[in-house]
Amino acid sequence: MAATILDIADGVARLTLNRPERHNSLVPDLIDSLNADLDHIAPVRDIHAVVLQAAGRSFSTGGDVAGFYAIPRGQRRAYAEGLVGGLNRAILALLHLPIPVIGRIHGPLTGGALGFLLACDLAAIAPQAFIQPYYTEVGFSPDGGWTALLPARIGAQRAREIQLLNRRVSAPEAVQLGIATALVEAESLDSTIEGWLVALNTKQPGSIARTKRLLATDCVAGLQAEQQQFLEQIDSAEADAGMARFLAKTA
Repeated sequence: MAATILDIADGVARLTLNRPERHNSLVPDLIDSLNADLDHIAPVRDIHAVVLQAAGRSFSTGGDVAGFYAIPRGQRRAYAEGLVGGLNRAILALLHLPIPVIGRIHGPLTGGALGFLLACDLAAIAPQAFIQPYYTEVGFSPDGGWTALLPARIGAQRAREIQLLNRRVSAPEAVQLGIATALVEAESLDSTIEGWLVALNTKQPGSIARTKRLLATDCVAGLQAEQQQFLEQIDSAEADAGMARFLAKTA
């Protein structure tokens, strides 16, 4: 089964995270597949929008803790370097596309998967969805833009509070904070997004591209710093014990 599915029709690229049995948690196969799809989308001139969505109950639960824990200590840094580096590449590719990227957030979104939402220009979120970091619970260092992108969106102090206390952000609060665009009942997500696509199709593509370019956040250094801190933390005894506790709780 493909880790991501790319469907292009009527000028819209629908990109689906497709690891539902593991809540679309992030592993190298999924990240590599996502980046290959984004490489395919970038040069296609007939595509005027991207819809980023996911299969199954969750949007994505971020890095696969079981996947990290299965790697012996001493080797986790190399695994994390490829995974977080690939995630950063995907976030930057989404941010730098000259066409609108729309997020369809139908379920839980945690950990580094937040970067996908932060890279969207518009996002519809269902009431049952939520956002939560989990880093201080598991013993990981933040990635996926939690420090590189989120503070600019919601303020540094609120970003600190959410991350340090591992506080859950509900779907209504996500809209209130400006992390998502609209709170939409699950059964209306597709019709809401279709309405946005119709409206966007009436706009001038050059103007959209320049607007996106001017609004783009210069987050490369921040994402690189996240990656470095993640690599330094992942092989620690603290992270090892934290992963064991987390996996025992969720078994």
